[in-house]
Amino acid sequence: MLALSSTMTEGKIVSWVKSEGEQLSKADSVVVDESNKADMDVVTFHDSYLVAIIIDEGSSAPVGSAIALLAETLDEIPLAKSQASSSSPPAQTTASPPPPPPPPEAAPETLAPPPPTKLAPVVASSTHPASEGGQRVVATPYAKKLAKDLKVELGSVIGTGPMGRIVAKDVEAAASSPAKSVSESASVKAPAIELGSVVPFTTMQGAVSRNMVESLSVPTFRVGYTITTDALDNLYKKIKSKGVTMTALLAKATAMALTKHPVVNSSCRDGKSFTYNSSINIAVAVAIDGGLITPVLPDADKVDIYSLSRKWKELVDKARAKQLQPHEYNTGTFTLSNLGMFGVDRFDAILPPGTGAIMAVGTSQPTVVATKDGRIGMKSQMQVNVTADHRVIYGADLAAFLQTLAKIIEDPKDLTF
Repeated sequence: MLALSSTMTEGKIVSWVKSEGEQLSKADSVVVDESNKADMDVVTFHDSYLVAIIIDEGSSAPVGSAIALLAETLDEIPLAKSQASSSSPPAQTTASPPPPPPPPEAAPETLAPPPPTKLAPVVASSTHPASEGGQRVVATPYAKKLAKDLKVELGSVIGTGPMGRIVAKDVEAAASSPAKSVSESASVKAPAIELGSVVPFTTMQGAVSRNMVESLSVPTFRVGYTITTDALDNLYKKIKSKGVTMTALLAKATAMALTKHPVVNSSCRDGKSFTYNSSINIAVAVAIDGGLITPVLPDADKVDIYSLSRKWKELVDKARAKQLQPHEYNTGTFTLSNLGMFGVDRFDAILPPGTGAIMAVGTSQPTVVATKDGRIGMKSQMQVNVTADHRVIYGADLAAFLQTLAKIIEDPKDLTF
């Protein structure tokens, strides 16, 4: 089991791309592992043979432990098989049946299109859980769950993910096709929750839990600020048709403010020193099925708003498909958490470990305010609350940063350059 990120201590086998007995070529994708927050393909480094699978799909293993045995040559296969049977008998007893099981009358028909669908229940017990007649169909865990909930046959879905993997949007597209009635889709879209049941953490939820507990050891404080958004809202209406998102606008404004307040973009990891980060990487919290992840917009201060919006859409799609690479979610230097789209007017966010600050963004709403000339007027305003590491960042630092951010948002002409 490879360490797919710096914080990974164990991984889960999502699916075996190759089967026992197959010959492997260098760089072949062999298995899909689930790390803390993503599914990643693991490839071979040498030409070899996959002799025995030790860890089955759905099972976890510590980093560094054996999940399968390979043989470099045909002569080494008997030795590898004997080692597999002596080291992990349970895994071998479930893994050895695959070649023999097909019934004699069905074996000659396995290459013909019609019979495989009939044999799927038999083959599924010893091959990939998303198989169709023995032909491997690779899908993300969320896509499999969604397919089950929406009653979509994975074998009929065309994958658009990496290497043809089926992702959630592929299943949703198949579910919404004319062949499926609206009433049927609606009836299965929301799976029932068994009240009173105890549900163990997923790998991602476990990682989030550990991070949140770790954050409690950091002394934090919070500063709130009210920002008028009329000008930003008008700008958004003008450029929304070009693919610009409000998330990208907020990330860009935040990054521009951070260029003038580098201490707010700094981080303290050892309790003895802090680092002025050389890049401004804005991480944005995204809720996905079974957890939370923070895709990162690197160098957000240097990227134009249109490229930043395209990058954000790409990151969100990959996050929901659990295909983010570690550097795409663990390199943030400042975090945004936006619940404004849910109508939340204000909230506090928990500081992610290893960063200096996180900003919670509430909804923008019409507010009666007093103008500078003493009159009463109506303006759209939003509340932001920043949680910061008090070992590095002080109240005056955050106040100055928020003043700069407010000026950029209230006069956003520079956001489009």
